[in-house]
Amino acid sequence: MLHSSYPQVSHPYCYELNKDFHFAAAHYVPSEEAGACRRMHGHTYYANVTVAGDELDECGFLVNFSAIKKLIHDRFDHTLLNEDNASFSDAEPDRFPTTEVVARTICELVQEHLDRMPNKPACVQVFLRETPTSYCVYRPPAKGGRAHA
Repeated sequence: MLHSSYPQVSHPYCYELNKDFHFAAAHYVPSEEAGACRRMHGHTYYANVTVAGDELDECGFLVNFSAIKKLIHDRFDHTLLNEDNASFSDAEPDRFPTTEVVARTICELVQEHLDRMPNKPACVQVFLRETPTSYCVYRPPAKGGRAHA
């Protein structure tokens, strides 16, 4: 993932941090319309998480790079995503472990961690590549409801 280029997200913050990492996981999409993806299969997901903020912490970090990777890699690497009932559900389409939902979930998990930090950085984008030719970009809604421009 060295020298990768990702879509840019517009934000008003002074600092922007990007963390790349990967994890291997299996999943299936429990819907007739999912075709072959209805069967269990696996991917090596490549993720880029973008965190932004105006203030650095007591170490001079916006957030520690290793904390971002640990949150997601330790939770999802070498798992069947469908078994993570706290994040995904086979009964609710908005919680099927599709690339879109996994990207949103990564953003939510990272933001939960960031919300506990005194400098209050924000997760402004998650880029998640599922295959060499397929990826998703998730940008959380800005405070007030609309997604980032």
